[in-house]
Amino acid sequence: MRRRRGDGGQVAVEFLGMLPLIVVTLVLLWQCVLVGYTFTLAGNAADEAARAGAVASPGEREGACRQAALDELPDAWSGGVDCGARGGLVTAEVTLRVPVLFPGAIGFPLDVRGRAGAVEEEKD
Repeated sequence: MRRRRGDGGQVAVEFLGMLPLIVVTLVLLWQCVLVGYTFTLAGNAADEAARAGAVASPGEREGACRQAALDELPDAWSGGVDCGARGGLVTAEVTLRVPVLFPGAIGFPLDVRGRAGAVEEEKD
């Protein structure tokens, strides 16, 4: 009597073969999410910084602008804030580093910039 070999366990073998590809795909997708979120954070922080700078007095503009941007950023995302005013327009630029897999750990050598401007408001 000959015994036929079945295909029992084939699914487990195929899954183990595909597991590295599945993990790499998930890691790449997560990294894309972090890049997109960093762009969103930079843009939002620049908007808030420009608004805060537009309503502040000229002597307090730089500090208010910088503080408003930093207040909008989570602790894991650190970055530089550059504020200025010229011709009645207050501008803000926020530069953030894109984190690698875990925010707060290491970052890519890729800087994301968010820029915004707001018209300077006059005080009565």
